[in-house]
Amino acid sequence: MPSQLSLVPPSATRRPAPPALVVVAHGSRDPRALSTVRALLDRVRALRPDVPVHLGHIELNAPLLPDTLAALGETEAVLVPLLLSRGYHVKRDIPEMAAASPARTRVAAPLGPHPLLTDALQDRLTEAGWGATPRRTSAVVLAAAGSRDPDAKKDTARTAHLLAARLGVPVLPAYASAATPTVQQAVRTLLARGRHHIALASYFTAPGRFATECTQAAPWIAAAPLGTHPSMARLVLHRYDEALRASPALPHLASA
Repeated sequence: MPSQLSLVPPSATRRPAPPALVVVAHGSRDPRALSTVRALLDRVRALRPDVPVHLGHIELNAPLLPDTLAALGETEAVLVPLLLSRGYHVKRDIPEMAAASPARTRVAAPLGPHPLLTDALQDRLTEAGWGATPRRTSAVVLAAAGSRDPDAKKDTARTAHLLAARLGVPVLPAYASAATPTVQQAVRTLLARGRHHIALASYFTAPGRFATECTQAAPWIAAAPLGTHPSMARLVLHRYDEALRASPALPHLASA
């Protein structure tokens, strides 16, 4: 019997399971958005099969974030917003839902700005036909959802700056709602500067109404949304790891 027991590794040597990764998507009535997000989560799982990966939505799609967190119980979880800038959802909605849940949570930063997003944006533009015209006549409109929060505009402007440095052409941010300029206004500004080949970079995580409306306003080529680009999966995991290093998990309400 003693020799048989010795074959069982002591519990102290077993590696604890990592905290759950909860990807927090906005939600959309466009069915392409949900299928895109699910495919992105599959990419994340493939990169880190040891990490339990879950999905929660702020609105419009199931599962909703409170339901996902309730199902996790009192476990530890890192919430990674599948959002590209700071704003009301990042600053208020997600932290409040996390605080009201039984889980011990950390809330990661939004995905943007980050150089990995620049990689994805450049690749999406290349796929759409970017690079076939002289730089002196080319420019890009970075089309984003928009927010009334000034920090969101700062974050989008930072991404535009990173993309402009990468491409070597002007990149102007534009917004589908809640902020200006619109795509049409940004296009007129660039035309007035002598930029006649204006591409649209789709700064959206997935297809949806805003992404479609911005694409329809593009005067030349329009890139696809970021979607399941490999850099997106890597960035989700980067934010997860970053949050784990940054701060302890918040206790759930029952022990607060």
